Amino acid sequence: MQAMNLSNLSKIEKIGQFFFPAAFINDTDQEIKEVEKLIQDHKVGGLTFFHSRASAATNFEGKKKVIRNEDSAKRLAELITHYQNIAPTPLLISIDAEWGLAMRVENTPQYPYAITLGAIPDDQSDLITEVGKYIGNDLKSVGIHLNLAPVADINVNPNNPVIGYRSFGEKKEQVTLKSLAFYKGLKASGVLGCFKHFPGHGDTAVDSHLGLPVISKTRQELYDEELYPFIKAIASGIDSILIGHLAVPSLTKGKDISATLSKDIIKGVLRNELGFEGVVISDALNMHSVSKLYPEKGILEWKAFDAGNDILCFAEHVAEGIRIIEKNATDKQIEESFTRIQKLKKDAFEKNISNPTFDPEKGVSLNSNIAKASLTHYKSDKESFEKFDTESFEAVVIGNSENCTFFEEIKQYKQFNKSRYTQPFSTTISGNNILIALFPPSIKPMHEFGIDPEIRQTIEKLSKTKNVTLYLFGNPYVLRILQTKNINNIVLVYQNFKTFQEVGAKHFLGKHKAIGLSPVQLSI
Repeated sequence: MQAMNLSNLSKIEKIGQFFFPAAFINDTDQEIKEVEKLIQDHKVGGLTFFHSRASAATNFEGKKKVIRNEDSAKRLAELITHYQNIAPTPLLISIDAEWGLAMRVENTPQYPYAITLGAIPDDQSDLITEVGKYIGNDLKSVGIHLNLAPVADINVNPNNPVIGYRSFGEKKEQVTLKSLAFYKGLKASGVLGCFKHFPGHGDTAVDSHLGLPVISKTRQELYDEELYPFIKAIASGIDSILIGHLAVPSLTKGKDISATLSKDIIKGVLRNELGFEGVVISDALNMHSVSKLYPEKGILEWKAFDAGNDILCFAEHVAEGIRIIEKNATDKQIEESFTRIQKLKKDAFEKNISNPTFDPEKGVSLNSNIAKASLTHYKSDKESFEKFDTESFEAVVIGNSENCTFFEEIKQYKQFNKSRYTQPFSTTISGNNILIALFPPSIKPMHEFGIDPEIRQTIEKLSKTKNVTLYLFGNPYVLRILQTKNINNIVLVYQNFKTFQEVGAKHFLGKHKAIGLSPVQLSI
């Protein structure tokens, strides 16, 4: 890798710095050669890493099989070193690691989802800063400079198919406070962060990987709600903002145009009105909401750059894009974006001098502290809850593997009959007190979180005639698809990690007090 000096680049080499094509951890030798060519022939500014081509942004709809690679972390570090060694200019390496490298890489530390962190009381937000710091250290250990996180979207639409659990919650103040706490931790580790998805992806019902969501709010409503976290973040001096693929007609003179392609939104609102001077990053340009718009290769890249994006993430047509930008862009446009990227790179490389040791086991203690701070007794009936102390009860596990840590822990102190839900649910439950541990198959709302209708009917039936306490080890929005009116106690544990199950058990046994506050409001 060459020394950090970009000042002598030619005009076309400067344009190359705007391009951050995708790189894949599990590429073939031939595919690696193609990435090498982009680096050497076009002097791209950086790379954005994904697990594999089968799992990349839009490909999941094609049902391509994702091959598990137990050595992905080692492979990622090796590829980054290799690409840096052949690069004519230093590459800024980025990745989506909202809840840690585990979002993309096997056998790496996973931290709680943003929705879990959203349940932490405000006065314990330092825990979120620690998460950012731990994730930053993990990224540094493999050579990554930029985490495309946090998600600063306010999830005001509970049916949101693409944000949901990735958001800190439904209230602008909590999303802002916790996004900034996460960002602060990343920065403390020497890794750059990025607020996304401007101007706010929280009130959408369409997945922008597949189609273009349209937000029909007024300009004033957007300033009061969606834009609030970004305004506060800009005031605090954040480095970069990622633009979402979503249409906001009230900001674009009534046009249904993606924010990533809108001068009105990027140059008008973000630059001129909000005064943002940092780097603007496009969301992945392979996403179907924009990738299908321009059949001619390179036009999309030009349109995104002309709209005001400095970094073209997941640009698929690098050579053509460089050529068309060179033909159409003004020298002023090129110099302004290049200067911003140069500054970002300088910051990244200055802060990334020493790499910490990678340790997959670290973070267990932090996760345990988060479990204690986030656990939420969402619906509480003290009298019926106390019956589990004084009377016998039966336990039902729904959707977990054979060894359920939650019940294993409780078993050390209490006797109970345990049954596992199978279809149809044939086990006779004779007792009056029922403790249910629900582990939804999916964190996403699609197909009702993977929960079978018969399971929902069984829970409803039991709660009508029995004293039911439900511990939910998953997305709290699951409660929207359950009939919860007759469930006496509902405890949100959020994650199925072993540490979270242990804390859930301590709460049931009366050894831990729930202090978490639900990040979402549900009518139950």
